Order: sequence, then C-alpha cells, then structure tokens
Amino acid sequence: MITRSVILSAMAATLLCPSAAGQVKAQPYPARLIKLVVPNPPGGPSEIVIRTLAERLSSSLGQSVIVENRPGGANGAIGAMSVARADPDGYTLLFSNPGPMVVAPAVYKNLGYDPVKSFAPIATIFSSPQVLAVNPALAANTIEELTAYAKHNPGKINFASPGYGSQPHLLGEMLKLITGIDIVHVPYRSAALAVTDLLAGQVQMEFETMPLLLPHIEGGKLRALAIADAARSPQLPEVPTTIESGLPTLQATFWSGVLAPAGTPRSVVDRLNAAINEILKSKEIAAMLARLSARPKIGSPQDFAAFLATESQKWTAVVNAAGIRAD
Repeated sequence: MITRSVILSAMAATLLCPSAAGQVKAQPYPARLIKLVVPNPPGGPSEIVIRTLAERLSSSLGQSVIVENRPGGANGAIGAMSVARADPDGYTLLFSNPGPMVVAPAVYKNLGYDPVKSFAPIATIFSSPQVLAVNPALAANTIEELTAYAKHNPGKINFASPGYGSQPHLLGEMLKLITGIDIVHVPYRSAALAVTDLLAGQVQMEFETMPLLLPHIEGGKLRALAIADAARSPQLPEVPTTIESGLPTLQATFWSGVLAPAGTPRSVVDRLNAAINEILKSKEIAAMLARLSARPKIGSPQDFAAFLATESQKWTAVVNAAGIRAD
C-alpha cells in the first residue's frame, strides 16, 4: 500500500533531482552524431569538399558528422524539406547550393518549406564562377559577337542547361532579357549530359561551373567567352568578365552553404559558424577549393542571410520577367 509519506517523498525527489530530460538539455552541444544532408546525388565536383568538411567538423566538434545524400524533387527540394522539418537542435543540417534555397522557391510552388522562415543560415562555404562557353563551330569569340550573331539569326542558337529552373538556365534567360536576343533553351537531366551535347554541337552554348568546362576549354573543344563574376579566373586569365564585356548585371556564382532548421538555438548556430570558418581558413582547404576553381566564402550567419536575400531577389526578378513557372 502506498502511503502518504511515500508519495510526498517521491514528489520531493522529483523537485530536487533534475529530470532525465533536463539532463539531456543541459548537455553541451554537440552531445551526439550530427547529420549533414546533401540534397544531391553522391559525386560531382563538390563531393570532396562536402566529405572533407564533415571530417574536419567531426574533429573540431568532437562528435561524428556524417553525410546523407537525399536527392530528388525540384532542385533538391526533398533534401531541403527533410531538414526544414527536422528538430531544431543542431543535429540535422543542410549543405545547400543555390537550387533549394533561391532558385526552386522562385520557380516552383508548394515546395513544402519556406527558404526564409524554415531555415537558420549558419555559414557559407565556397563560391565558384559560372562560365559562358560555346562550341567552336559557332562564329563567336566574345559576348558581343555572340549577341550580334543571335540578333541576325533569331532562334538558331540553342543553349543547354542541367535542368529547367537551374541556375545555368536562369543565366541564359538573364542574357536574353539584357540583350534582347532570341535563343532557345534546351534542358537536360544532368550537367554531364548537357556538356556532352555541347561538345557534340547539338547545342551551341551553355553557362556552367568551371570544373565541368575547364578541361574542355583547355583542350580546345570549347571556347570560353566570359566569366560571370566580378573578377577574372586564375584558371582562365585571358577570358574577360561579363562586366568587362559590357554586361555588368550578368553575374552568378555557384555557391554552397550550411543551414539548420529554423528555431535552432543561437549558441548552436554560432558554434557551428565558428568551427566552419576556422576550417575554411586552412591552407589545405583553400588549395582544395582552388583546384575546383572555387574560393572560400567566410562570413557570419547574418552575412549568409543577407546574401540569400540578395540572391533570392535577383533570381525571382529573372523568373518573373522571363515568365518561368512550374507547378
């Protein structure tokens, strides 16, 4: 029989001793394994960066950081949505490129998450310039010559992209809006397939990241017309920027960053930001990124949030002006 004194003793013990839940909350972050969700298939130029970041974070934080690839959906929306719906405790993070955070939200409806309300930006990782390249059979050595040819031959230039609504697609649409030329978009299922047809001359031009195009440019199989960035590339120092080519607003870099679910404690966000920035300062990481024609992008969570807002505004304006929509 449970007496009154037993009940009172149990109540006192509950009040005086921390609960199991309280003990868990009191544990310093991180206290267990961290999952870094990548909304793309394994492989690709960024793979070595992602794996190295996870390895260095494991050492820095004293807990295992594993990479989980969750491809699918519009520009990686499935992986992004899985993180948006995760507990905001810092143990499920998103490694994102422009697709899930600024491109897909502008093009697609009902993604299942809001790029601003659903995430807490932590840190940017790197940026790599987009390059405008053409098949050598096209009689154009500069953007000026390309636009002149397109104006005299409307609808005869096809430009490739790794998919409808991708950043290279939107760059092509931006070029059309700025110059008034008539070129035809040809979407592919992957960047590799798009580059293959560009090499074969099935399409005549494409915007794409440096790692995918550089070997073919150096081998003379493709011709680079411009770097869509503020500065020339060390890998292609003779190729002018779009600014130097007279199109100062035609700029885009392929970037990556790490985000957490909205509501993640500020202390956790700041801890992760500091650890990532310290990793990006290493000479080894800088050298690795340089081999990918990329550079470290160090900043605060606030810097990343401001950058995302600017990117979202830019690409949403292009999507609206070009009438790009998908349900």
